[in-house]
Amino acid sequence: MANKRISLSEPVISGNEWNYLKECIDTGWVSTAGKFVDQFGLELRNMVETSYAVPVSSGTAGLHVSLIALGLKENEEVIVPSLTFVATANVIRYCHAFPVFIDIEPDYLTLDIEKVKSFLDKECTQKKEGLYNKTSGRKVCGIIPVHLYGHPVAMDSILALASKYNLFVLEDATESIGSKYNGKNTGTLGEIGVYSFNGNKMITTGGGGMVITDNEMLAKKIQHLTTQAKAAGNEYYHTEVGYNYRMSNIQAALGLAQLEQLGGFINRRREISLFYREQLSEIEDVRTQTDADWAFNNCWLSWIILKKNMLHKKNKLIEQMNKKNIQLRSFFMPLDKLPVYENFQSYHVEVAPQIYDRGLNLPSSPNLCEDDLLIVSNSIKHYCSL
Repeated sequence: MANKRISLSEPVISGNEWNYLKECIDTGWVSTAGKFVDQFGLELRNMVETSYAVPVSSGTAGLHVSLIALGLKENEEVIVPSLTFVATANVIRYCHAFPVFIDIEPDYLTLDIEKVKSFLDKECTQKKEGLYNKTSGRKVCGIIPVHLYGHPVAMDSILALASKYNLFVLEDATESIGSKYNGKNTGTLGEIGVYSFNGNKMITTGGGGMVITDNEMLAKKIQHLTTQAKAAGNEYYHTEVGYNYRMSNIQAALGLAQLEQLGGFINRRREISLFYREQLSEIEDVRTQTDADWAFNNCWLSWIILKKNMLHKKNKLIEQMNKKNIQLRSFFMPLDKLPVYENFQSYHVEVAPQIYDRGLNLPSSPNLCEDDLLIVSNSIKHYCSL
């Protein structure tokens, strides 16, 4: 048994966090105004090479206001992958619109572009007002590609389809800050990208996120919406329904200190992923993580997929590892299998359920040492040999 808990993904607080937080407290700037809010946005904007960055209270909040800014209306549809965190679909429902679930490809676990193309070509019809789903009769307005567990989606193909059918592209980059597609930062390729800084993400503000874009009009709209849609000036004049989706100065102070260490966190998580690949690739019944040639993967969470003959062992493996103080986690459940979404349209979702049934995320915290990783690897090897 491990002497300590080997966690899936926990924050590492080892830089200027205490200094920046103390400054917030000492100066009284603890709420949603203060220098760290502006500085955090500026530093992240410069790092990922985009024009605008708007700090928000969560990645979910960022996705929600982005959809509003992009003009998504009630009863319209947005394409999303089946295998993703539930927030990707929930934000569409917040807008009283509808997700259409499409399968993932098996290699990198991201949106299956050929199936997206097939859906758009065969299941939709082009009208003067836009593209319409033949089955539902609703207008299809956008695509939300998700860079799952840090691996980029093949964005050129997504963007080409979006251009052909006049669809917006909102990148769910909540797990992929620092990842790159053909040398470009994820989040910067669509109209809007969104990062998350939840406690288990690459960097954390405790809870928070960032919306990035090169479009000034969209950035101003998002900034306006996140501050209760209050007009400039001293009067409490609100132009539309807005949201309290702001990031606090304390959160931004923590985020800035974390951002200063992002390069080291990424390097360590990539080392951890490589370690697992080398150690576990010898197990016949386990498939280890792979990356595309065009991808720079931040490796937020490392993963393995058990072979079909090991299907019955997944939950038992999680249970046995927990007894050893080692945290494994199942993949996200395909969203079209959840009760809240099971009656929504899905298109050829065949790979995602198989991947879910056999997929496991491994401890990936950047503070894990080699001994920790050996304990994890050897425990998996032992259990798979039984």
